[in-house]
Amino acid sequence: MTAPFSTPAHEGKGPPAIRTTCAYCGVGCGLSAAITGERSVTIEGDPDHPANRGKLCSKGTHLGETVGLKGRLLHPTIGAKSATWDKALDLVARRFRETIAQHGPNSVAFYVSGQLLTEDYYVANKLMKGFIGSANIDTNSRLCMSSAVAGHIRAFGEDVVPASYADIDTADLIVLIGSNTAWCHPIVYQRIRARCEAGAKLVVIDPRRTETAEEADLHLALRPGTDVALMNGALAWCRDAGVFDARFLTDHVAAPEGFWEAVSDGHDLWSVARTCDVPAADLKRFYELFAANPRTVTLFSQGINQSLAGTDQVNAILNLHLATGRIGKPGAAPFSITGQPNAMGGREVGGLATTLAAHMDFAPENRMLVQRFWSSPPIAEKPGLKAVDLFRAVGEGRIKALWIMATNPAVSMPDAGRVREALAACPFVVVSDVMADTDTGAFAHVRLPAAAWGEKDGTVTNSERMISRQRALFPLPGEAKPDWWIIKEVARRMGWKSAFAYDRPADIWREHVRLANYQNNGTRLFALPGQGGGGNAGYDEMAPFRWGGTPFTDGRFPTPDGRARLVPVAQKPLAPPLTHWPMTLNTGRYRDHWHTMTRTGLAPKLARHRAEPLVEVHPDDAKRLGIADGGLARVATPQGDSIYRVSITTGQRPGELFVPIHWTDRTSSGGRTGLLPRPLADAISGQPGFKATPAVIAPIATRWRGFALFADEPKRSPDCLWATRVTVPAGSLFELAGDGDPAALDAILPGGERIEAVDAARGTRRVAVLANGRLIAALLLTESGEVPGRDWLIAQLAEPQAAPTLLAGRAPGVSADRGPIICTCFDLGLRTILAAIRDQHLADVVAIGAAIGAGTNCGSCRPALARLIAEETTDAA
Repeated sequence: MTAPFSTPAHEGKGPPAIRTTCAYCGVGCGLSAAITGERSVTIEGDPDHPANRGKLCSKGTHLGETVGLKGRLLHPTIGAKSATWDKALDLVARRFRETIAQHGPNSVAFYVSGQLLTEDYYVANKLMKGFIGSANIDTNSRLCMSSAVAGHIRAFGEDVVPASYADIDTADLIVLIGSNTAWCHPIVYQRIRARCEAGAKLVVIDPRRTETAEEADLHLALRPGTDVALMNGALAWCRDAGVFDARFLTDHVAAPEGFWEAVSDGHDLWSVARTCDVPAADLKRFYELFAANPRTVTLFSQGINQSLAGTDQVNAILNLHLATGRIGKPGAAPFSITGQPNAMGGREVGGLATTLAAHMDFAPENRMLVQRFWSSPPIAEKPGLKAVDLFRAVGEGRIKALWIMATNPAVSMPDAGRVREALAACPFVVVSDVMADTDTGAFAHVRLPAAAWGEKDGTVTNSERMISRQRALFPLPGEAKPDWWIIKEVARRMGWKSAFAYDRPADIWREHVRLANYQNNGTRLFALPGQGGGGNAGYDEMAPFRWGGTPFTDGRFPTPDGRARLVPVAQKPLAPPLTHWPMTLNTGRYRDHWHTMTRTGLAPKLARHRAEPLVEVHPDDAKRLGIADGGLARVATPQGDSIYRVSITTGQRPGELFVPIHWTDRTSSGGRTGLLPRPLADAISGQPGFKATPAVIAPIATRWRGFALFADEPKRSPDCLWATRVTVPAGSLFELAGDGDPAALDAILPGGERIEAVDAARGTRRVAVLANGRLIAALLLTESGEVPGRDWLIAQLAEPQAAPTLLAGRAPGVSADRGPIICTCFDLGLRTILAAIRDQHLADVVAIGAAIGAGTNCGSCRPALARLIAEETTDAA
């Protein structure tokens, strides 16, 4: 029998593969990884993992492209100089000790990440809350799911996600609210599509007509920030329709005085339709679908959580499910789908400043329990600073020593310009990271090289509470160390040797299990009975399991009286557009990128789907403002501004803009989205409101445009208005545009044999640089003419001898341009797919998949394929 931690070689092609877990989103897909070289691996989906059953999205499929050592931080540094581990750790421990002694425990803070494994998270939380004695440890998960945490606690008494992926398989109605699931959680979306093909209905509630909305039975493009009105209206409709579960409400749910009167007031169909700015007929159809389908799963994500009213929006959804008894039953649940691979694991061990440990808060009895278990000095007395407040405290000088682990707040925090000012002023900043050159690392006094995915060993928890093992594939490179090791070594140097005497992740896991079970007696649903046995071998062989079983099937909730709570929530009035900031800015993720691209940016096949940061604009706004598709525009808010490439689309509501979150100073001169949102947060959860920032947009005129190619990374970035870096096979591509003298770009070209062509009439210049006959760089610019496609020239970087038609930008004869990448999994461009549709008379998405493979792996391009089929059918007619 094969052990859970390995799988047989694929058809006898190599050694046994290692079972591990994907590095990306909260779906928690299992992987089968076959090592093929010193730093190379073949990735497949693990067919036996319950989360994905062998399927992978484009990011997971191409994980093997990201495991190299390019750009890695491999040695500790103090300032700009390399240091030994002993010197670096001693300095960190000493500066934290001195700061605490002089200014108290609340003068220091940790800012951690959903990229950490549970064991890393546990040690960091224990050190800060249990031994330093402050709760100033928060996580970047604060930015993505803390409103769901707060909503769960208000309604259920504990942060419990009362759903599993299996509920999707039995639902008759699936509601997606604030989630572009096809792009952000593609494997969950595949499950949704499979259920819809079996007859379930799909409703998508999102201001944007996303790829997910394209395939919905009903799309409600509601006004941003009106989700409470929408859900309160559904609650009122269901009450009037007589579909409340009266017995469940009587026996298992508590409603405060005046709750039902508030629901009835002002939540008629027409009032809600007007507030949400959706057609009353569409709203009625949604309410009728919800009322008619007891087996309803409502999945929600950042569009709900990342709001100044995020917690109320979560509770509006939970109220609806509780009132209709759609919880604790197969195919009936509210389902928060998390963004990061181990956001849930961080919630379990106390990674948020607002929780203590093991789903316990700071009540005196919990503090005594945890302090007794840890045998710690005086433990943190109250919640610490949440992320936005934490960095504000750094800027105000109240936090004097800060340790940032596995995250990039100089990019990802709202009002990131102010965050950078705070980091620059902080007396002591430590950064533990994988990459040597990040926007945040530039402010570090000490940088510590951490293990990356593929080198880490521990556990993660996915959106459905499934705990899986993440296993090391490669030995630690250079002097990199696991995060848990780094933290425990600092703790030991601060004087707590016996409390942090861990030799391996299994030691930490067993302690975490004991704490989860310690004097629990069923008071908390989070418990791990029987999971600490088997010794090190049992930990190594751990198979995926979901804690908590199926919560709430018995109608009991972890509240003092065992009843769930209906929480009164009211729609807050929406502020009218501001005179100088008349538009509303929304932010979010792209399909093939992740966070700040330190991983996905290494993968050529992931980089081309959306090679540049785009601002999506409705055609009416573009026409009114003189903004051209493919041109450049400046988006500004009261906090800052940044430049984007323009994409005009009817998927945007008029008066609203959408921009991606991924680009940094290391990858683009524009697209710096973190500079734009307000540093305002939900009053309960502390989660920033990224989805509705007052903004303005204006076109930018450029004199010239073009691109540059490099086999080796240029020693300096292009000095021009617009320069966006894209990883390509055998090198890098820079998309360029400017209003100055393009001759300044010559400074970035390497030495070598130059060939050049100039067309003065069109302001066109083409330069190729060769070394021993091989292309090592190219620069193609124009003022009024055209520049060739990129693909053929990119391929030339890998050729041992450059073709004679380099400056033409194409092979001798006719060379087809495949167009923008649509299917990343199979590297298929728009023109290639259109040619197949026309030449082979393909009539649907299934036929496209059978013919050329597109849409048959992760499925996230299926909406785009369906749109191409529809457009071709319309054109033919």
